[in-house]
Amino acid sequence: MVERRGDELSSGPTTLTIEDLPEGEVVIEVAWSAVNYKDGMVTRPGNRVARTSPLVPGVDLVGTVAASDSPSVAVGSEVIVHGYDLGVARHGGFAGFARVPAAWVVPLPQGLTPRRAAALGTAGFTAALSLHRLEANGLRPSHGPVLVTGASGGVGGMAVALCAAKGYDVVASTGRTSERPYLEGLGASDVIGRDDLVVDPERTLGPERWAGAVDCVGGSTLAAVLRTLRYGAAVAASGLTGGSALETTVYPFIVRNVALLGIDTVSTPLAERIDVWAELAMGFPMDVLDSMVEGEVTLDGLGPVLENILAGRVRGRMLVRPDGRTTETSRP
Repeated sequence: MVERRGDELSSGPTTLTIEDLPEGEVVIEVAWSAVNYKDGMVTRPGNRVARTSPLVPGVDLVGTVAASDSPSVAVGSEVIVHGYDLGVARHGGFAGFARVPAAWVVPLPQGLTPRRAAALGTAGFTAALSLHRLEANGLRPSHGPVLVTGASGGVGGMAVALCAAKGYDVVASTGRTSERPYLEGLGASDVIGRDDLVVDPERTLGPERWAGAVDCVGGSTLAAVLRTLRYGAAVAASGLTGGSALETTVYPFIVRNVALLGIDTVSTPLAERIDVWAELAMGFPMDVLDSMVEGEVTLDGLGPVLENILAGRVRGRMLVRPDGRTTETSRP
């Protein structure tokens, strides 16, 4: 639990009862959660992510329905919940139990284990929704190379693996080119640095390079991607680690007919969530997914992991096991 006390924040394990949980039709016994950047942010004084105090973090969870007042959610069913207000405005997944509205609950897709669903989590869903929207815009593997920016991050890595598994020629862009072996292992055909995206500032548009792009960075990186998309291509944008400002012109849009697709995973309608999770269950390479899990941690060990993710020291996925049991040791 994270609690604001004046200008200070305190965090650590605590004990609550079911009655302490927010209102909702469904009570879930949490089997797995995962550590996301947002979860680290809520532990920082002055953050704008946490909207209530005290707060149990954890923006995604996978578990079994323990109680339900909704005819659409059966007791005993395995489910996924992420996004909405979970872990930011109401108690989230870093707990033994969570209570949520029935309209937030996604059935665990056939063929996907709870642990693997947690490993995919918000990062995997964001990557899949990005590709889902790009393909709805017309992108196909035969069209040419697809760029993934911020590829060594959580969403970026998932996007590299998913696009490669679906037959795309994936070029991974990262500020950490030492990650080349890791990204090639995920399926990237080439790995480039951020500077390789830079376009001559004297040119209104750059060369037509990308048939599509998944941008997890924003800022100047997104501006460079827009200037180098092929005619009629699109970029799906979900990140802002490179800045929230976007300095560009209308030329990519009116000269090359490109599209900028905003990817929001917080308020995605339930029907689309279910479809995207089904696509993940069928299309994501599970052997690659297993290799992306850095380890598991219990609630008692969350502190250092939250520090590490904020410092960029977590490359893959770190799973959270609220019941205190782990199947493998977390890496330092």
